[in-house]
This record gives sequence, structure tokens and C-alpha cells, in this order.
Amino acid sequence: MSETDTTVEKRIVQRGLWFEEFELGAIYEHRPGRTITEADNTLFTTQTMNTQALHLDAAYAAETSFGERLVNSMFTLSTLVGLSVAQLTQGTIVANLGFSEISFPKPLFHGDTLYAETKIVDKRESKSRPGEGIVTLEHTGRNQHGDLVAVAVRKTLVQKRPTT
Repeated sequence: MSETDTTVEKRIVQRGLWFEEFELGAIYEHRPGRTITEADNTLFTTQTMNTQALHLDAAYAAETSFGERLVNSMFTLSTLVGLSVAQLTQGTIVANLGFSEISFPKPLFHGDTLYAETKIVDKRESKSRPGEGIVTLEHTGRNQHGDLVAVAVRKTLVQKRPTT
């Protein structure tokens, strides 16, 4: 840029949505998806002390109705929520208030790709915390074939747009 150039560079910092920006009924598709590897599943499972043979023991899992190891459902849940962060709550969330209605209709397996979307199902201003609101999010996860693998409803406390 020369000394006579008056062009101003516009800078945009990625962030989540302010409370006011959440629209009831809106569905956000979170991309890219996340392909789950054996290493992901083994690391998460051992770090969280979940010694369930269905996640760790290939010989055992081969003898079950699934025929192979399953991805740890808590890893599925964590990844499902994590896929939404950059688009919805990065830097604007105050706290997770709780999860409900968590289900895993089908399992994920090593090599599957998890795709997430979030529907805004409720929002209200906080009665006890001025400048913040409560947003209820319904996260849905599907594998690369479109099969429903996870659903979780989550309440979050979110900042309102700053007044400056």
C-alpha cells in the first residue's frame, strides 16, 4: 500500500454467534466432517479409562453382532459438539448448562466420517445474568452414508452482543 492509498484492510476474526444472532429453527451445517481413526478411538478410550472391550479388543469385538470395534460413544458426542464450535460458540459461549436426550441410534466405526448439524430449538434471555442468554441446541450427527449416529440436546449460556 502506498502513502497515498486510502484503502483500509478489513479484518474479520472468526467467532461464534452472539445471543441475538441465533435464529429459532435455523439449522447450521458444520463442515468439514471428521473422519474417525483407530488412533482417535484408542487414545480417547484409554485416556478416559473406558476399558470396554468393544472399543479396544478387536478379537472380542469380532465375535459380537457388530463384527468389529465401535467408536467410543463419548468420543462421538465430544466430536459432534466440537464440530459446531467454530461456527456457533467460539468466544461467545459462557458455559455449557447441560445435555439431554442423548442417543446413538447407530454406531460409528474406524474410518467413518462424522458430519454434524445443529438446529436452534429454543432461546431466552437469562433472568439472573444480564448480558447473557440461554440457547438450546439440537446437535445431529450422521456418517458418510447419511445414517443417523448421534443426537444430543444441549443448553448453553451465551453472551449478548457487547454494547460499545
